[in-house]
Amino acid sequence: MDDILKKKYDNIINYLKSLNSAVVAYSAGVDSTLLLYLAKLALDKKDKKDKNVLALSARSAQIPKREIEEAQIFCKKNNIRHIVFDFSIEKFANNPKERCYICKYEIFSKIIEIAKLNNISNILEGSNISDNTDYRPGRRALSELNILSPFCIYNFTKEDIRNLSKELNLYTYNKPSFACLASRIPYGDIITEKKLNMIDSAEEILAKLGFKQFRVRLHKDIARIEINEEDFEKIIQKEIKDEITSKFKDLGFNYTALDLLGYRSGSLNEVLENLGN
Repeated sequence: MDDILKKKYDNIINYLKSLNSAVVAYSAGVDSTLLLYLAKLALDKKDKKDKNVLALSARSAQIPKREIEEAQIFCKKNNIRHIVFDFSIEKFANNPKERCYICKYEIFSKIIEIAKLNNISNILEGSNISDNTDYRPGRRALSELNILSPFCIYNFTKEDIRNLSKELNLYTYNKPSFACLASRIPYGDIITEKKLNMIDSAEEILAKLGFKQFRVRLHKDIARIEINEEDFEKIIQKEIKDEITSKFKDLGFNYTALDLLGYRSGSLNEVLENLGN
């Protein structure tokens, strides 16, 4: 570990120790997995085993089932208290530009309720300073609800988080980036559980075919696939493209398209200017 990362690590561990107890919003992604693990390292005490750290995961149609399963496995393996709570998409189903704000506000309001029931006042989440490069209205909800973002406090980048995760032997150090499935549906298009399930199943197909970083964006009856450009040659191989188009059609997609710009985080935000943002 280099000196800069070591200093950030020491600073965040000392900060977490000062909290005495914490709830961590846990999605099983790269960021929240590291934050949860650091909280356990900092706050576990032999005389209060399993009482100082609580992981909370929201279960909803916009969260892939595999992410919830990974969260449960990680917490069980590391002896971390874990609660999975159900969450409805109803309040943001009309998919406005502020969808992420509405969603975050609802999820973290529920997390606050559960934290109070467990007598824990500090609620942590895994945003980092690299997140500031995209349109993220959800950050406003975190601020309004006084949610703590330790990685932002100590200037952790996404690269720092991956590097530290590798140093700590966390399997997530090279896990592909993930965003909730609602982000695959263009603003203004109604979000339904059926659509989210279609997207989840389609992305599971790509994962089983060995693709690592991808998105399946839903445009009416069209599936627009984003993958890394180095995977273009693989996906257009006849056997693979035939399997994808056949299985996608079974899911309800009439057409399947490959985005020639490749994978990019938040690509649906590229049209926000046309929506008056």
